[in-house]
Amino acid sequence: MTFIDHLEQLRWHIMRSVLAILVAAVVIFINIDWVFDYIVMGPVRNNFVSYRLLCNLSHSLHIGDALCMPPIPPGYKLLGNTVSGPFMSAIQIGIIGGFIAAFPFIFWEFWKFVKPALSPKELKYSRNAIFFVSLFFFIGAGFGYFVLGPFTFNFLANFTLGTAGLYEYKPALADYIDNLVNIILGCGIAFELPVLSYVLTKIGLITPHFLSTYRKYAYVAILVVSAIITPSPDWTSQMIVFLPLVFLYELSVIVSKRVYKKDQEEQDNWQ
Repeated sequence: MTFIDHLEQLRWHIMRSVLAILVAAVVIFINIDWVFDYIVMGPVRNNFVSYRLLCNLSHSLHIGDALCMPPIPPGYKLLGNTVSGPFMSAIQIGIIGGFIAAFPFIFWEFWKFVKPALSPKELKYSRNAIFFVSLFFFIGAGFGYFVLGPFTFNFLANFTLGTAGLYEYKPALADYIDNLVNIILGCGIAFELPVLSYVLTKIGLITPHFLSTYRKYAYVAILVVSAIITPSPDWTSQMIVFLPLVFLYELSVIVSKRVYKKDQEEQDNWQ
């Protein structure tokens, strides 16, 4: 195929991916009231599932209300200060939600574009790539929505500035949605670390020795990423992101060791 033919193929893959996002976005937009009330605003509702589960776990462990988070202040509402704010936010919710829902199809389209360029050996190693990439993305997105999001928004909603009541907390609708999107997509992408480790080890760009040698630098980088993903400045929310990412890094080291060992055994057998 010529370069122009490749561009034509890429154009069709992109168009089908965009169409999938739009279809999912339309479905979300039709049900936007329910989506906004129970999904988007879920982390700031006192009856949100994460709050209830943590509190029930605290009582089951007989430690009182140690794990129960303080309730969101009554009357928590988002401020809209632009004429087109609600409509544009509804479109944003639809598009972002459509991208998350259509992620497996989008990656499948990307995979179909890359697949013809892979050798039979590379195809063998990349078996089930769509499943594992999608799985880790959804696990990360779920972690961001059900764990990090509630901790972050609960902390920010209960944080006070001054004691004279001169400051009234009214978060903007667009700012709330941006923070929620950053948390969900940031965690979804960050949780791809084991898959990335597998691929990079297979193609020879990294080794288990490299990951082990630069572990301390990786921890610093993970701490920086945790601070970027979490919009709240409290150390608790950052640790909630930092610890799972450290676990994923160590899992990546284990994955890299197994892949590297298997490759070395195959090379010895060929010799």
